[in-house]
Amino acid sequence: VVCRDGCIKAVGQADVIRNQFSGATFERIIDCSGKCVLPGLVDAHTHPVWAGDRVHEFAMKLAGASYMEIHQAGGGIHFTVEHTRKATEEELFNTFKHRLERMCRAGSTLVECKSGYGLNLETELKMLRVIERAKHSMDIGISSTYCGAHSVLKGKTATEATDDIINNHLPKLKELKLSGEIHVNNIDVFCEKGVFDLDSTRRILQAGKDIGLQINFHGDELHPMKSAELGAELGARAISHLEEVSDEGITAMARAKCAAVLLPTTAYMLRLKQPQARKMLEEGVIVALGSDFNPNAYCFSMPMVMHLACVNMKISMNEALAAATINAAYALGKSDKHGSIEAGKQGDLVIINSPRWEHLIYQFGGHEALIDYVIVKGKVIYQNERCGTM
Repeated sequence: VVCRDGCIKAVGQADVIRNQFSGATFERIIDCSGKCVLPGLVDAHTHPVWAGDRVHEFAMKLAGASYMEIHQAGGGIHFTVEHTRKATEEELFNTFKHRLERMCRAGSTLVECKSGYGLNLETELKMLRVIERAKHSMDIGISSTYCGAHSVLKGKTATEATDDIINNHLPKLKELKLSGEIHVNNIDVFCEKGVFDLDSTRRILQAGKDIGLQINFHGDELHPMKSAELGAELGARAISHLEEVSDEGITAMARAKCAAVLLPTTAYMLRLKQPQARKMLEEGVIVALGSDFNPNAYCFSMPMVMHLACVNMKISMNEALAAATINAAYALGKSDKHGSIEAGKQGDLVIINSPRWEHLIYQFGGHEALIDYVIVKGKVIYQNERCGTM
């Protein structure tokens, strides 16, 4: 039972609920006989605001070019930055809205959304305004992330880029937050060899933390950088990727209750070694999942992400579901209201046309026929046109 305020009022056996609410009136009753009701999925890592796809780079990757080789040749992030800078705010919003709608149809009800394809203050703010606009105009939940340290522009050093972010970008974000124009939740840095080193990463993350942002950054993806140890030390809420994390880093994250946001699509697309999901879980790390939707990993579907995590990272379906709901909500600092079906939490639900919830993971790429309803705050925001006919 979801109340008009959008929160779950009661959960329990059908006959108990019927007796408890025998005198109540409902705006809508959905018959879920033979179906499963799941918490809305939470996508803990996406880059959904950009212009200019990189479909041409997919062929280069298939021919053997590495991520950093494409990056150093002016492709990758640099290609997207060039196109995103040229795009108008309206163009960016329209494509972003379309992408969020596709995520929603795949069962996502809360999505982390990053900037990071501007790398200058003007374009980063343009992207953050687009995300802010979607927060107020769309039903899907959004956690916004400033990721101005996504790459270092050609002609700049990492130290110069770091100084610009700390001296210009972050003070402006603080000013816009105080005026109520833009409210950013998280700060992100791409801590990587040839991008932002450990010292630059530390400086940016600490400066972001000082203005009230949660630390939630890219680390230990292509090279071991001791990002996990740094994140644990700084009190990071979450670290993403972690394909190259050290044993010490895993231990540090477990102690610090810092979530590991694993991204099966990226490891799959770039043919990277898989992160040590099993070791993380056994050591008590809070493991979450994200789609890493971006021009390099064009995936909207958390069910597909869960499937890849089970097959390639050797986690169970139960672990995958927790990683894509309650743990992903924790990674965004939102597990008090999102990620599980409990009284008092937000009424974000996915109803699938199957008596067994495991079909959401088992059916690889099958969510379009499987998901009947997606509900946010008790409001049906997506209903499959074939609902009830399957």
